[in-house]
Amino acid sequence: MNSLGQMIENKLLPIANKMSSQRHLKAIRDAFMSIMPITVVGGLAAVISSAPITENTTNGFLLAWANFADKNSLLFSWINALTLGAMSLYICIGIANFLAKHFKIDTFFPIMLSVCGFFMLVITPIELGWAGKTTEVSFMDGRGLLPAILISCLTVEAYHYMRSHNWGRIKLPDSVPASLTETFASLCPGVVIVICDIIVFAVFNTFQTTLPGFLYNVMSPTLNAADSLPFAIIATLLVHVFWFFGIHDAALSGILGPVRDGGLSLNAAAHAAGETLPRIFTTPFWVYFVAIGGCGSCLALAFLLVRSKSKQLNTVGKVGILPSFFGISEPIIFGVPLMLNPIFFIPFLLTSTLNCAIAYICTSVGIIGKTFAMLSWQMPSIFGAFLSTMDVKALILIIVLIIIDLIVYYPFFKAYEKQLVKQESE
Repeated sequence: MNSLGQMIENKLLPIANKMSSQRHLKAIRDAFMSIMPITVVGGLAAVISSAPITENTTNGFLLAWANFADKNSLLFSWINALTLGAMSLYICIGIANFLAKHFKIDTFFPIMLSVCGFFMLVITPIELGWAGKTTEVSFMDGRGLLPAILISCLTVEAYHYMRSHNWGRIKLPDSVPASLTETFASLCPGVVIVICDIIVFAVFNTFQTTLPGFLYNVMSPTLNAADSLPFAIIATLLVHVFWFFGIHDAALSGILGPVRDGGLSLNAAAHAAGETLPRIFTTPFWVYFVAIGGCGSCLALAFLLVRSKSKQLNTVGKVGILPSFFGISEPIIFGVPLMLNPIFFIPFLLTSTLNCAIAYICTSVGIIGKTFAMLSWQMPSIFGAFLSTMDVKALILIIVLIIIDLIVYYPFFKAYEKQLVKQESE
């Protein structure tokens, strides 16, 4: 364990620190975090519009719920289209904002130019003239996340480079208002960027495709692999290995965020359209089914801690059980501690990985429904699993997974408890 810790500290820790502070990954992470109010509203609308009824339902409340959802289906579709259905646009704005702040430049022009590029290259509901057909192409939902990330990052980088090198800067007298001076200073960079967007669109249009269409055709094998059981397990293991050695999961959110949130957006759009949900590995899948009680699946351990004979563990359990119920594991991770504690290395990694594998398999074979709504990161799993799928079997699965986590943690917990009880008695 010491040699493993030294290897992590010498090899992985520097890489993780660079990843967490790398400006593009940091901007992507902050952008996904900042759109939480929008995704919550979209998730609530998706839940309200999905009454859990069948042909044999006789419950008056559920029937009234279904009738209300049916009468207001247009409203809920509208909410979905402008929240989760427009996720790529909000991410484009967020990345441009945070990246411009990193460069300490005014955010208005980078955001405006990024949105302009997004509309030109990602949202193109116009007659493209391919084979004499009118083709409407829109990647405003989760399908547009990859091009939105590229457009916002490249736009801000280009804008910052041209401004810092005074490209085409027009000098005005000091008497001219500052806002007008800033506009003229941004004129040349802005025109260059917009012309580049037009050229990119024209080039792809020549080949009867678009930037998003090209990207997804090239990367479709990779994107499909990202929604697979091996990828989900590897991602879960990486996050927990990093956490065990004190590296917060935010270090990987810049990479995993687009994959998970993109899957959520696609599922939400498919659910609103009454189509088959395409993705399993989504943000609510991770929050409610994988990390039950936070990273390390600490809710199960919290139940053991509150009944511990060790005063230290008992106290940590009483303090940490409520936060872990709401998906916050830090009090237990730092209080037991789990981090850098060799006794808990195996269960810390194994519990969430088992949760991931079991939940993924159950979803892929149709035992439980796929997730299509994200209510809140702090929503308890036992409620979030049901509300994100509207499948009562998901609630049962969470209970089963917590029991499995209890079984995995128990022998390691008892060994550590015995050691602490002995120390406390001495």
